[in-house]
Amino acid sequence: MTGSPCVRYAAKTDVGMRRGHNEDCFGILEAEQLALVADGMGGHDAGEVASRLATIEVATFYGSTITTAPSRWPFDPSPDLTDLENRLVCAFKVANRRIHAAAEGRGMGTTLVAAAIHDSHICIAHVGDSRIYRIQRGAITCLTRDHSLLEQFKDINPDMTREEEANFPYKNVITRALGLADTVEVDVKQLEIETGDVYLMCSDGLSGHLSDAEMLQVLVDCGADITGAANQLVDRANRAGGNDNITVVILRCS
Repeated sequence: MTGSPCVRYAAKTDVGMRRGHNEDCFGILEAEQLALVADGMGGHDAGEVASRLATIEVATFYGSTITTAPSRWPFDPSPDLTDLENRLVCAFKVANRRIHAAAEGRGMGTTLVAAAIHDSHICIAHVGDSRIYRIQRGAITCLTRDHSLLEQFKDINPDMTREEEANFPYKNVITRALGLADTVEVDVKQLEIETGDVYLMCSDGLSGHLSDAEMLQVLVDCGADITGAANQLVDRANRAGGNDNITVVILRCS
């Protein structure tokens, strides 16, 4: 693909069937072609505060630095990353510092996954276990790797079965999040976009209930109706138990 793609967005967030309030948050800046999904954690309303701060801080920094030289950013850019990657990483670090300062010892934190499109590329950054999938040429691929105890355990035991993964007692324990410390490591990558690509961003309220194959089938069945796909994905996660808040953001490139 050459030039910037035309991108359509759809999103839905839901409290789920078991929670009293929604600690997920999403943000979409269509002019900047930036999408965000955050899943907060912490007692009382701390998780809700953290996820909201994450989306606001990243969106604000990203939107305000379009014409700002990296030398003026609050964190030094890495020579190993592209300008777009550095911009997202710096935005995450700004958000992390803001959330950590606001936590006041409450253990407040949030996962965050971001997708930024510029020219013919998509840049993906994440901390925690919120995910982004790519649907390309009829196949679905998870583009992020959860920062979780389960993934660490799988490194040691690569032959784990799906049943063993499902029964792992600490599968929901994440090892990295925004706000838990004054510094954070951000995973980032940049990929070329193909015409027709669909990107599915979600909190673990979706990925914890539906398999990759089930998510792909919904997106294939709905075709260009990405709003309908977002609604169906949330409905299916609720029918599968709805044990957590559920957030879905879909990007369709043409």
